[in-house]
Amino acid sequence: MTLYDFKIAETKSFQKLKQKIDNKIYDKIVTIVYPQLRSNPYFGTNIKKLRGKFEGYYRYRVGNYRLFYLIEEDKVVVVVTDFRHREQAYD
Repeated sequence: MTLYDFKIAETKSFQKLKQKIDNKIYDKIVTIVYPQLRSNPYFGTNIKKLRGKFEGYYRYRVGNYRLFYLIEEDKVVVVVTDFRHREQAYD
């Protein structure tokens, strides 16, 4: 249990991208992924902190897709930046 809940913010580029995401997958993001990110965006079975050129980003595995996000601790916000199929996720 956390002391506070994080807010979820989506970048403009992600908002454009989500129109192309299958409705079932986006529903899963909203009903399962976002609640987990609100309570603890740092740790979970599908969460991984990225390294190298993606330093500072985290990814959440959603089946064969990856949801990328940043954590702004000072604002208590999770900023969702990208969503890609795993084959193109790290290009």
